[in-house]
Amino acid sequence: MKRLAVVSDLHADINHFSDEELGLLADILREKQVTHLHLAGDIANKVLRALEIVAFFSGQGLPTTFNWGNHEMADLTEATIENYPHPAFLNCRSVALTEKTVLLGYNGWYDYRFAEKYQPDKLRQMKNVYWYDRVIPWSDSDPQIEARLREQLQLRLDELQAADKQVILATHFVPKKEFIVYQKEEKFRRWNDLNAFLGSEHLGDLLDCYQNISHCVFGHTHRRFADQVLAGTTYSCRPLGYFFEWALTRDFVFENQLVTEYRPAKLRGILRRNQAAFADYRKIHLAEEFQKGMTVIDIPV
Repeated sequence: MKRLAVVSDLHADINHFSDEELGLLADILREKQVTHLHLAGDIANKVLRALEIVAFFSGQGLPTTFNWGNHEMADLTEATIENYPHPAFLNCRSVALTEKTVLLGYNGWYDYRFAEKYQPDKLRQMKNVYWYDRVIPWSDSDPQIEARLREQLQLRLDELQAADKQVILATHFVPKKEFIVYQKEEKFRRWNDLNAFLGSEHLGDLLDCYQNISHCVFGHTHRRFADQVLAGTTYSCRPLGYFFEWALTRDFVFENQLVTEYRPAKLRGILRRNQAAFADYRKIHLAEEFQKGMTVIDIPV
């Protein structure tokens, strides 16, 4: 039996991960008898740090591959986003996990179809105001870029289907509407349009065309979901996310009666004011958080 682990949204710099904490994650992966690790984007904001993380896990005896998320893309050019010169980089490239099964990596992008209303010009303006990756130097609009990238993925999927390979697809962005949350309260309704920048509905439609895709694992949402089987493919979304969004952080602030309402974006100041206590709590519970923020797939040999 081979065992694949996929971790998305590690955000090693924002989460201030030390080598000791990364070593804890490596220990957990070894305890789970993981034979291959894939980092599905947003490893870190800076490419150099992301590559250090990849090298760290490889140095721990864990074969490790990766694809980019939007955070690394902001530190790259359009050419290097899609064709980064590193042997462990998987974007429309695959690596054999067994004789029958391959891991296929894919960066992905946005088609805006997850917005509550598909208004490309308005959404583009919103992205330029609110979204981190507005600085990424794409040469075309987001939907045009997404369509071009998806065409490349389709060619690779056709090749793997012709070769009778089972495919596990790891990508950063959301491919299915079932993993998009639409807010009903008026004060949060803006997020329904910002859902445009979570992924691509067209990607999910493409994946439905292939019976040999056993799993699709992704992140970017910073929200974890139960697995769902859609058109014969198991979809998994369990990103690690930012430290102020973690389950352990929620438990910490409520157990210590620091908040009456859980709003992650408002917690950073509270955590700074309680830094020592939070550091102790984090050390005790980080292993549990790591285990919640990964997907592990058994692959018969």
